Amino acid sequence: MSGAAGSGDPPVGSGDPPALPRDYELSGKNKVVAVDGVKVKLQIWDTAGQERFRSVTHAYYRDAQALLLLYDITSKMSFDNIRAWLTEIHEYAQKDVVIMLLGNKADVSSERAVRTEDGALLAREYGVPFMETSAKTGMNVELAFLAIAKELKQRAVQPADEPRFQIHDYIESQKKKSSCCAFA
Repeated sequence: MSGAAGSGDPPVGSGDPPALPRDYELSGKNKVVAVDGVKVKLQIWDTAGQERFRSVTHAYYRDAQALLLLYDITSKMSFDNIRAWLTEIHEYAQKDVVIMLLGNKADVSSERAVRTEDGALLAREYGVPFMETSAKTGMNVELAFLAIAKELKQRAVQPADEPRFQIHDYIESQKKKSSCCAFA
């Protein structure tokens, strides 16, 4: 199972990255998440917010099962780029790709340039789950990966006639369980 992360830049997909010029650095990592006693391996490719990766992202979209699309809550420009990335994802990714919108740097809310409500509104518009995270403190980071892994696992093993896993409901229930994660 695969996923991706980026910061105000497109998420990227699974497998080996497309050939890149020598001066491009693309970070790839594996993360194993336990879902209901089953280990799910996520392969994550991160563009680290580098605009120069935009030309190769289409190759990633085709193979990705999940995409974590991040923007920086302290950068309006980062948020403004999200709509273009979502449009591109809908054009090039698989129709059933799992997408999650994350507003990162929630730990520096004093420097906030994007309201939580604006992120939530954009996510609703595109029908994707949303939460704010902090890579620095770890707030909601594990929850984001776990929710994606749980959705992918459910899709892989659940019979078609059973009710589907509801990623939006799962995220909200988990945020309510822990007051540390209800950051706004």
